[in-house]
Amino acid sequence: MVPAPITIPDGESVLDVNEVMRILPHRYPFLMVDRVIDFGENSCTGLKNVSINEPYFQGHFPGHPIMPGVLQLEGMAQVSSILMLRKPENLGKIGYFLSADNVKWRKPVMPGDTLITEATTTKVRGNIGQTSCRCLVNGEVVSEADLKFALFDR
Repeated sequence: MVPAPITIPDGESVLDVNEVMRILPHRYPFLMVDRVIDFGENSCTGLKNVSINEPYFQGHFPGHPIMPGVLQLEGMAQVSSILMLRKPENLGKIGYFLSADNVKWRKPVMPGDTLITEATTTKVRGNIGQTSCRCLVNGEVVSEADLKFALFDR
């Protein structure tokens, strides 16, 4: 089965890397979202172009580079933060990762892959949010998790 080609929509719902950096405090080498390609009312989809130039590939693993699973998890947390922080009432806040449940890594992510990260809000109570996330490469799930985080003033 040939996966559907990745399309990158344009328009108001798309955030480029500069707009992502206005929302998130992360910077190179820890920014795991190159752009946001879609927003729904309770969902956000981010894109990361995985390059051999990423510094973690020097040691993970020489001769067989794969993206560390914990960095995929961090990407899920960053997309989840964008989902919550784009709401007017959360402007200027920062998201802190509280927990990850049901984490599964299913396939390796290699240099040259385009990593699509999807986050969907499952619960919000006060400053605590929960999301269900997954990462895909070529339409196949490579990792997934349920995350919990808190929003605080910077």
